Amino acid sequence: MTIVVLTDCPPRIRGDLTKWMMEINAGVYVGNINSRIRDQLWERICSCVSAGRVTMVYQANNEQRMKFRVHNTTWEPVDYDGLTLMRRPLPQQRPATDTPGFLPEGFSKAAHQQKARRMAKQRSTVPDSYVVIDIETTGVRPAEDEIIELAAIRIEGSKVTGEFHQLIRSDHALPDEIVKLTGITDEELREHGECLSTVLPRFLAFIGQSTLVSHNAAFDQQFLFTACRRLNLQLFHNQLIDTLALSRRKVKDVPNYRLESLASHFRLVSDHPHRALSDCYTTYELLCKLNEI
Repeated sequence: MTIVVLTDCPPRIRGDLTKWMMEINAGVYVGNINSRIRDQLWERICSCVSAGRVTMVYQANNEQRMKFRVHNTTWEPVDYDGLTLMRRPLPQQRPATDTPGFLPEGFSKAAHQQKARRMAKQRSTVPDSYVVIDIETTGVRPAEDEIIELAAIRIEGSKVTGEFHQLIRSDHALPDEIVKLTGITDEELREHGECLSTVLPRFLAFIGQSTLVSHNAAFDQQFLFTACRRLNLQLFHNQLIDTLALSRRKVKDVPNYRLESLASHFRLVSDHPHRALSDCYTTYELLCKLNEI
């Protein structure tokens, strides 16, 4: 079951929603739709509304059995002990979280402990061969922001046997905060970047059917899935290992679970933080440290 609530949104959105959902009250839509249709409807809504407010609630495979998406709302989803709650508007600005705009998929402490006990009885699920991936983007909203860098490294028998790296040309000027964070400039993208339509198929061919490793895998997956849909490419369904989720379970006494914070905790050297290829190597070294715990 999926529920969408809209306020001050253009009437043309109603036509798209009523194809798949039932309007049970003014601006309230309910329906049973699959994840593909739900994601496409969300992209359509976010691309058409301006000052309008949107909230989506849908079923999910987590402890709460539901997830939230919001757009332009004053109420916001927050993580509380692994559970997602909706917080009333506060007078002060919300403090930074591990990944702005995205919530970690998780469970409560009790659920974490139960899962940890089960996992302790099993052998490591990390295969001998896998691919570490990372992306850099112009923001945190897959429907509105762009991928500007793609990278991956192939690991076989604890050795790096292949690399993929490419800058992605953008049609828009990079936000100042992204230039400051990554060091990537508009000039660099114009000189060395290629169109995503030519790069993404090569990237998908590089990862193949391999197990994928990523830090905050949900973030990378959402951007890549959105890009695949826009380019009419088949979505990948590789097994995913998220070092963010592993770190939350295994590492304590850290200020947060950002990749750079964990790298500092384990004294890992990163030549270029917030660059895709460098972060791939840092994620690989982090995974090795986590497997030792």
